[in-house]
Amino acid sequence: MARILLIDDDGPLLDMLSLALEDAGHEVDIADDGQAGLERYQAWRPEIVVSDINMPRLDGFSLCRQLRESGETVPFILLTSRDSEIDEALGLELGADDYVTKPLRTRVLLARVNALLRREALRGTPAPESPPTDVQKIGDLTLDAERLEMRYQSQPVTVTVTEFRMIEALSGRPGVVMSRARLLEQMRGDDSVVAERLVDTNIRRMRRKFEAIDSSFDEIETVVGAGYRWRG
Repeated sequence: MARILLIDDDGPLLDMLSLALEDAGHEVDIADDGQAGLERYQAWRPEIVVSDINMPRLDGFSLCRQLRESGETVPFILLTSRDSEIDEALGLELGADDYVTKPLRTRVLLARVNALLRREALRGTPAPESPPTDVQKIGDLTLDAERLEMRYQSQPVTVTVTEFRMIEALSGRPGVVMSRARLLEQMRGDDSVVAERLVDTNIRRMRRKFEAIDSSFDEIETVVGAGYRWRG
C-alpha cells in the first residue's frame, strides 16, 4: 500500500513495528538513528516517515526540521516517550503531521498511518500531462487537491498534508466559523482523540507562511470561544 520509513534506535521496537506494518500490506525500511534515516529518505523516497525523537547523531526534531526546510512535505509522525506538551508543541511547530506516545500500541500507529494515507491520496501519481481535476480558487488562494499544491497570490506555499486539509476545510466554507473539533476531524480523517491545540499550532504556522507572501494577510480570523473562519 505505501512505502514507510521507520527510524528508531530501539531495535526490538523497530522489529515489532516493521512486522505490524508489513502485515498490514505496507513496504517498510528502517534506520537506527536520524542521520541514517535522512540518508534512507533521500535514497528511497518513502511516502510516510515514522521517527523517534530521542536518537543519536540526529534527533527526530532535527530530522523533521531539515526535511521541512528543504521543502519536503512527506507525512511525518513523531514517536515520543516523553508525554509532554513541550514535545508535542515543538514537533508540530517544526512541521510534523502527528505524534504517538510510547509505550505505543501498533493499532494506534496503524490508524494514524492510514489516516495520513487517506488524506495524502497516494493511490497512484497521475501522468505529468494529466490536467488537474480538482483545483479550487478562493480569492487569492488556489488549491490543487489532487497534487496537494497550494498557491497564494500566485506564489507557491509549501505545506504538509495536515496544513493543506485544514486550509481546504476553512476556505471551502468562507465566512463560516469552524470549531477546533470540526477542523481536527477534517485534518486527521479519523476518530482518535487529539489535543485541540494541534489546530492552533497549524493556524499559527499557516498565518506565518501566508504573511511571508503578503504581510497584510488576514484571511484567517479567530472567533474567540468558537474557532476559526476564512474571511473570503
